[in-house]
Amino acid sequence: MADGVFITFEGPEGAGKTTVIQEIHRRLADTGRPVVLTREPGGIRIAEKIRSVILDNDHSEMDGRTEALLYAAARRQHLTEKVIPALEDGAVVLCDRFVDSSLAYQGYARGLGIDAVLAINEFAIQGLMPDHTIFFDITPKQGLARIAASGTREQNRLDNEALAFHEAVYEGYRIVRERFPDRIESVDASAPLETVTGNVWAKIVSFIS
Repeated sequence: MADGVFITFEGPEGAGKTTVIQEIHRRLADTGRPVVLTREPGGIRIAEKIRSVILDNDHSEMDGRTEALLYAAARRQHLTEKVIPALEDGAVVLCDRFVDSSLAYQGYARGLGIDAVLAINEFAIQGLMPDHTIFFDITPKQGLARIAASGTREQNRLDNEALAFHEAVYEGYRIVRERFPDRIESVDASAPLETVTGNVWAKIVSFIS
């Protein structure tokens, strides 16, 4: 797709992805290269509405398969409406979460099976996997402690899951990283913000170059 580059960012809750990605977006924009910052689920109107359904604390009865299908539906619309056009225009697309999140959260932590959730998403994305993925490595306890300490982030339905769920997500990510070692590389997200940002920036510049 032209010279576009699709880079995704993954990690447990409280990993600090959002803050770092915003700075990476600013730095890339300063180089003059077209860059698009987006997120999943969300990024466009329809997907943001699906996001609100998925993360609503009032929807605690949501079935795991329903959750997985909603993520895939939001992902499909997001790709066709925002990501693919940006890549065709030659932009660097920075996306906060993508398929790997579904594999770790719904595939492993929800017990639906990584292969089963991957199949759902393969239907949705039609082979468009990220060119590169950066995993923000932080333990569930550290990440959740950050969320609690910040006091600025409203906790959503997934934040409120028991620690055991978040530990399962972390294990799911370990399995996913082993499955796609050529695409996914990790950074120590427990380090100071400035350090994490510098490390992520170095990896992205190296990959794009």
